[in-house]
Amino acid sequence: MNKFLNLLKKEIKELVTFQLIISLIFTILIFNFMGSITKREIEKAVETKDIYVLDLDKSEISKELLSNLSLANFKVKLLNELLPKEDKDLAFDFARREKINFFVLIPENFGSLVSRFKPAEIEIYSFIRSFSLGSNVGSAVLDQVINAMNRYMSDQFIGAKFPGVDPDSLKNPIRKKEFVIVKNRIAEGTTSDVLNSVYSQSIFIPSILMVVIMYTSQMVLSAIAMEKQDKTLETLLTVPIGRRQIVIAKMMGAGIVGIISSLIYMYGYRSFMGEIGGNVDVSSTSDIIQKLGLSFTPYGYTLFGISLFLAILCGLALSTILGVLAEDLKSAQSMSLPLVFLVIIPYFVSLFSDINNLSLPVRLIIMAIPFSHPFIASREILLGNYNIVFLGILYMVVVFIALIIIAAKIFSTDRILTMKIGFLRRKSS
Repeated sequence: MNKFLNLLKKEIKELVTFQLIISLIFTILIFNFMGSITKREIEKAVETKDIYVLDLDKSEISKELLSNLSLANFKVKLLNELLPKEDKDLAFDFARREKINFFVLIPENFGSLVSRFKPAEIEIYSFIRSFSLGSNVGSAVLDQVINAMNRYMSDQFIGAKFPGVDPDSLKNPIRKKEFVIVKNRIAEGTTSDVLNSVYSQSIFIPSILMVVIMYTSQMVLSAIAMEKQDKTLETLLTVPIGRRQIVIAKMMGAGIVGIISSLIYMYGYRSFMGEIGGNVDVSSTSDIIQKLGLSFTPYGYTLFGISLFLAILCGLALSTILGVLAEDLKSAQSMSLPLVFLVIIPYFVSLFSDINNLSLPVRLIIMAIPFSHPFIASREILLGNYNIVFLGILYMVVVFIALIIIAAKIFSTDRILTMKIGFLRRKSS
């Protein structure tokens, strides 16, 4: 047992390098940096906006319209008071000089047309000075300005024709009250809110899952290839310890380091998403999710953890075999491509489709990939379809046992030092 623990410590020490620590620290820093920048841009989008207006009409209607824009989170600044002369060209020059993103021009006869119930136009001039995320805020603000103006004017019309009647009741006589049903549970809410909430969980879990499997598997593959390249694998095989224990120690070492690294990556990613969604009120959506039972319970987390752990084990066992077939570290990078494809395929399927809606041949192919079952489990657990999760766990156990037997047989012979893929041998020669 002591020999095995010493071997496990050796594998972990070889994997935990200075470059690995620096890359993990850099990952957290870059996520926090990106999150803070994105948060500032979002705050700019939701804060009170200055609206510069040149009112050439100066009617009672235009004045009332501008005074009511403040109700829509706008602060109106009249160019009439900032310019020496009420002129459109002077307004252009002022906007360029002061770097104003846009200004609104209310033409003459605006109030006259509106009072006669005829369509009236206002002119909006936008300045594009960059193509950053913040430069798109102006477009959304303009839509809010138009909507606020139309809402105010229509309310005025209805109030004049039908005094004492709520304008909103006339404009929207039919209202909806939506309910969402999941199995035997029902809750008041919109389908889009529920799907967006579930999708946000579904996109987070597969992203972390893909990183965990690919990261840990790449560690084992590269470690074995490096040992073959440096001829240290021959020395390791002469140690008085079972070959099967060597295989297990390599997989456990890579698994421990990979999971810790993935947790750090997950922490950085969650902090990034927390910065973005810090200003979003999700309390109402959370209540709907809780009523529908679309959240992970301790039992669900346990099942998903088992499914994820078995997927990692399958990836490590397959990487061990691929690492043996690689001649050196350079060829190991090519050998990792099959594993990458096996992880990416179910990843994209889980993001853009539902495996239950696929044709039977495609569904069988996807389910034959052991890494696809944690992706499937992340959604089926929310719906309470535990039978599919249990079958996936059982299938991964069978695949892992088969792969570990193959890897152990390879390590039990001296062929581990000479095995290569045919095209790699021809390429090197």
